[in-house]
Amino acid sequence: MGSFTLTHERPDCFYDRFERKSELQHQTHYCPGCGHGIVHKLLAEAIDGLGVQDRTILVSPVGCSVFGYYYFDVGNVQAAHGRAPAVATALKRSLPDKIVVAYQGDGDLGAIGTAEIVHAANRGEAITVIFVNNGIYGMTGGQMAPTTPLGKKTATTPFGRDALNEGYPLHICELLASLEAPVFLERVGLGNNKQIMGAAKVLRKAMENQVKGLGFSLVEVLSPCPTIWKMDPVEAQRFVREEMAAVFGIGNYRDRTATATPRPARPAPPKLEELPGILGLGNGDRDRLPCGETSAVDYRIRVAGFGGQGVLMLGEVLAEAGLDAGYHVSWLPSYGPEMRSGTSNCHVRLSSRPIDSPLVSQPNVLLALNEPSLHKFLPGVEPGGIVLYNGDAIPEGCGRGDVRMVALPFTRIADQIGVSKAANIVILGALLEATDLVENEQATAALHKLVKSPKWFDIDVQAMERGREEMRKTTMPVSDDYLWGV
Repeated sequence: MGSFTLTHERPDCFYDRFERKSELQHQTHYCPGCGHGIVHKLLAEAIDGLGVQDRTILVSPVGCSVFGYYYFDVGNVQAAHGRAPAVATALKRSLPDKIVVAYQGDGDLGAIGTAEIVHAANRGEAITVIFVNNGIYGMTGGQMAPTTPLGKKTATTPFGRDALNEGYPLHICELLASLEAPVFLERVGLGNNKQIMGAAKVLRKAMENQVKGLGFSLVEVLSPCPTIWKMDPVEAQRFVREEMAAVFGIGNYRDRTATATPRPARPAPPKLEELPGILGLGNGDRDRLPCGETSAVDYRIRVAGFGGQGVLMLGEVLAEAGLDAGYHVSWLPSYGPEMRSGTSNCHVRLSSRPIDSPLVSQPNVLLALNEPSLHKFLPGVEPGGIVLYNGDAIPEGCGRGDVRMVALPFTRIADQIGVSKAANIVILGALLEATDLVENEQATAALHKLVKSPKWFDIDVQAMERGREEMRKTTMPVSDDYLWGV
């Protein structure tokens, strides 16, 4: 037999079988003539050529690019629509020795993800971005994309894209070239074999830049989409070669690879045992943690009232005090568009175990600073829970025999101190007296951290003590194990 030269073969970083569908598992499953299959091959060849398969992580968001994990035998991470640069940033910063590639389409990167790509580029994140621009939304049925050329008809521009109505096509390379940080920006095409060969070299260079640690690189690929543009594959390549390239000039827009120096290594992250000190949580004495099956607790607190009543501040104090007490903590604010006199509430969780969600849909503590909040959130309080209400008496129709309810005029009590705005801290004192939630010293330390004015700090300390005094006058018992057991 005569000798032969092998010029094309399956890249090593492709899977042996593509299991996206049950049939045709030897080939990609993109539409005939789609550019994604070509870009996949070029990227895979670059990964193999640089010998970084075991170090590469591919980030795939929403769109046709989402199928990357069916084909690339590398690390694969899925990202929400448009968020691939943010996810890639987190991966690269936490795993600096990895080669992180964000693979995105125009509807993903250029629409919902515009802010993500601009800021990642502006920070000069040491990632490689492959931007596949076919000028239309492919997966969702042919809507206008940010890069759709003027005059082109799509599902959402049936009369053609009009600059006065839909604006002009977005030029990503030119946009990012206005930033100082990017190292390499180039636009290539897949309009014919010559363009594809050129694209292979550019993709290789963009990957090599990351191997060298040089910084942010992006390659924009003008790609055919025959199915959605309703063209045959040959016509789709002509469209890329002649029409797309006329709108988006093929060429280099930034190349500092010859002069760029490797980005300095980030300092090593702190050790886990150092975090309490860094976060100001004391000396890190874990003996204070209320862990263990016999002492496991889960405070699920809802604080609600009008804007301006200090609802969010009260939640912050509880969260900070919980941190000092050694709990796992979350604090999630929620308020209406009217900051003052509008509705306001927050979710606070203090738990001896890791917190699965910051949302508190079934609180075991409700602090209601006004009547509308009591009506709204009382039905969701867990049986055996505690409800503290800012009023002289529980309103008619709000009584529940399976929860412990106390009504105290917290605003009027604060008024007696001289500052009605301190009602939120009065109710905090009442809660601390009614429960073993945190120690008084921990609540005071939280106030000291959050309240910068010495005058207001002294008022709040007085208000907290007054809340304790008023609660001691009630017949409400201190919380039992049922409320806090998990």
